Amino acid sequence: MEFLQTIRKGLDKILCAACIFLFGLMVVVGTYQIVTRFIFNSPSTVSEELLTYSFAWMALLSAAYIFGKRDHMRMGFVADKVLEICIELLVVAFAGIAMVYGGINIMGLTMTQTTASLPVTMGVIYTVLPLSGLFIVIYGILNIIDLVHGKGLDHEEN
Repeated sequence: MEFLQTIRKGLDKILCAACIFLFGLMVVVGTYQIVTRFIFNSPSTVSEELLTYSFAWMALLSAAYIFGKRDHMRMGFVADKVLEICIELLVVAFAGIAMVYGGINIMGLTMTQTTASLPVTMGVIYTVLPLSGLFIVIYGILNIIDLVHGKGLDHEEN
């Protein structure tokens, strides 16, 4: 059990750091975009595209982080243990099939397509799908183990 908590805390730190980095990057690139657009009257298409993809990455990775912390929105009247485990299994199945498997497929299909402004393939941009899906699957398994061992929904002590 201690080993699983170590995995959870490690994932928490990785995802938290990634989200902080992406948010900081968005602040810097957004400021750059504002300066180039309004002061130099020369808008940067690279910064706009980078902001769009950074936002998508941060949204998906932070969703995985929040799911792992069990701070996501849920209905209080479905708090029965069996139902909670079923919900976790459904989320794990969706994340595994749609995000991991589907994300890997879409990555393969788009490895030859480049973005409009950045010198990056779309397959690299889409790596966030299987990556965040994998994090959600791992967290889902950890949540199921917690539920089986009688830990409540509000377990974490940061």
